[in-house]
Order: sequence, then structure tokens, then C-alpha cells
Amino acid sequence: MALRCTSLDWDAIGAELDAWGCFVAPQFFSVEECTRLAAAYAKPELFRSRVVMQRHGFGKGEYQYFAYPLPSPIARLRAALYAPLAEIANRWHEAMGIGVRFPAAHAELIQRCHAAGQLRPTPLLLQYRPGDYNCLHQDIYGEHVFPLQAAMLLSAPGRDFTGGEFVLTEQRPRMQSRAEVVPLEQGGMVIFPVHHRPVNGTRGVYRVNMRHGVSRLRSGMRHTLGMIFHDAQ
Repeated sequence: MALRCTSLDWDAIGAELDAWGCFVAPQFFSVEECTRLAAAYAKPELFRSRVVMQRHGFGKGEYQYFAYPLPSPIARLRAALYAPLAEIANRWHEAMGIGVRFPAAHAELIQRCHAAGQLRPTPLLLQYRPGDYNCLHQDIYGEHVFPLQAAMLLSAPGRDFTGGEFVLTEQRPRMQSRAEVVPLEQGGMVIFPVHHRPVNGTRGVYRVNMRHGVSRLRSGMRHTLGMIFHDAQ
């Protein structure tokens, strides 16, 4: 998993995130890995909690947060993705005039979260059925927020489900919001902001507020792995 992450072109990823606020890595997972991860949804012993979105006004559908200790593939992926993303996150914070900087190792970020009472792991599996959707939102969870996250599509569009597109919105100061529908295939990974990102304007760098969600599923079933790097209160 670490080799797979380091083999990505992180300069290109950083440039794409700077320009558009997201980056897609196609076929990051194999079909076999996607099938195995999606099947984990039916193993309650792996999870700390299950959320039915409609009960909380989050949309329709459900998701489950993994429990500590995380399954080994999830833990390895979380640590391997974090290291190069931390460099981008620190560059973004500097550009936006935010004083917080992030350590090079993910374990140190988790120590920071736990010291502040953010003890609950946040990697999750999401499951959607026909008519389900995820409202636009931000995965903040507490005082300590790592500004980037990732999602991996485990189901095959057009075969396992239709609809259910991943959507990003960008709320720009004194301008209309911009929406982007992100094309994902089975095994594809999208990297995107949790909260905001820096954008160059005529008066310097300003912060753009970002939200993400999933459009209505029209048929079938859709599973997604969500990778959030900070823990929750």
C-alpha cells in the first residue's frame, strides 16, 4: 500500500488540487480489493457505530465508522496517504495564513487529536440504495482538522448502480458557487478538501469554502470507502 501511494505523481496531484480542488486517481484499488472492502460492511465487529443518514437530516443511506484497531489495510492506507498530503496541507495553511502545521507522520497527528479528546476513528464505509443520497457537508469532527481527505468508489457505475455521482461545491466570496461532478470508476480514488482551500485572486490568496456529497442513486447499490485523517470527538 505504501509503494502504491508513493508511486503517485504528487507534484501533479498538488497542482490539480490547487487548480480545481480535487484529484482523481483511477484504478487505485483492484476489483478484488473493492469487492473485499465492500463485503466488510456486513461485519459489524469491524465498526464502532452505524449512522442512518435520514435520522439526522444528512440525506438517505447509511454508513459505518471503523473501530480501533483499524483493519490492517485501512490503517496502512491511512498512514501512507497522509505523509505526502501533509506537505500539501502545510503549503495550503501557509498560503491561507493559518498557523497550524501538520507533522510528517500520521501517528503524530493522531496523538494530537487524542490529547484534545478526539479519540474516535473516522475511516468509514458508506452504503447507498435506490433513492439514497448524501447532502453537501464537511467532515470536521473537532478542533483538530486535517484539511484533505479521500474517497474510494468500491462499486462499478453502470453495472452495480446508476446515479450516485460524487459532487463538490465551491463557495467563492462575492461570487456564485461552482459545482463539480467528479467522474469515478470502480477502484478510483478522489482526493479533495475537508473545509476550505486557497485560491489566488486579484487581491492575493483567499479561502474558498468546499462541501461534498453524493447525488441520488437511481438503481442498484453503491459502496464507498471514506478516508478522513483526523479523529473525532
